[in-house]
Amino acid sequence: MAYVGTEPAVHSPQSVCLGETMAVLLPGHPGPTESVEEFRVRVGGAESNVACGLAGHGITTAWISRVGNDGFGRRIISELTARGVDVSAVTIDHIRPTGLYLKETHPHSRMRYYRTGSAASALGLDTFTNPVFNQLLSGARLLHLSGITPALSDSCLGLIRALLTAPRPGHTVSFDLNWRPALWHDRAPAVLLELCNAADLLLLGADEAEAAFGLSSHAAIRAAFPAPATVVVKDSEHQVTALNADGTTVSEPALVVEVVEPTGAGDAFAAGYLAATLRGLDQRSRLRLGHLTAATALTTHGDHGVPPSPELTAALLAASPDEWAATRVTAAGIHSPALP
Repeated sequence: MAYVGTEPAVHSPQSVCLGETMAVLLPGHPGPTESVEEFRVRVGGAESNVACGLAGHGITTAWISRVGNDGFGRRIISELTARGVDVSAVTIDHIRPTGLYLKETHPHSRMRYYRTGSAASALGLDTFTNPVFNQLLSGARLLHLSGITPALSDSCLGLIRALLTAPRPGHTVSFDLNWRPALWHDRAPAVLLELCNAADLLLLGADEAEAAFGLSSHAAIRAAFPAPATVVVKDSEHQVTALNADGTTVSEPALVVEVVEPTGAGDAFAAGYLAATLRGLDQRSRLRLGHLTAATALTTHGDHGVPPSPELTAALLAASPDEWAATRVTAAGIHSPALP
């Protein structure tokens, strides 16, 4: 095995994200895959999306994973580096390939994944033998994980369980459910209950909670996960609610968005929320920055939008409820009575 670097690109990143990133093949034109002559190559992964979003907000961030010793792996490393993410602890696997997924557009749009036996599926407890990983994690204030990784293999499950149950003085562990039923088809999703409840901060969609666990209300969700200090529940495009352990709740409606491409919003929301958390903002501001970051992802092609300027962001976080409700986000920009 080899690592991308022998020491971190930044001395002590504020956050660390761990999980698989794959190459993405997008058809050059609609139609059956067998008729497509050209594909565009992109990069996709929930945890690396969050890492890029955090870096876009000025949060120093490292991404931990494994990639194959192949062109796709090198492209992932290059793109994340270009977005300001520290990749120094990524392992280069000389045996297993980088995972990939292909978008099909006929007869209907769907993603077809080729990740069985991928380099990232070999993540396991030996990650703790990587000195760069240990250095990055020891100095970070946040470790971000998701429910995708433990579904990839037994070794991945063992790593995520160890990270969630290990003592963590000085840093918070956030866990995004990211429910993927196809990945859990041959595994017991009940293990996710244990993992979700071991986090300090849990993010999940209301629809995901019902599909994965049969939980149909905020009260049921909070009762099922009593340990996290905060459970953030996303109610589709309508609103997001933070359920705090002390019984208080804070809800914030989603912004009105002119959607260009409906991908990446969930990871972008997580990045905005976590960035605001690391900055010590109040709960409402955390939810608002999550919504705002998701809106910028929805109004661009790909998974990453450009965060608004600090001045514009500050004005929107301080907007009155009426001003927030009247805000519109389009590809051309943000229109709000809260802005000068």
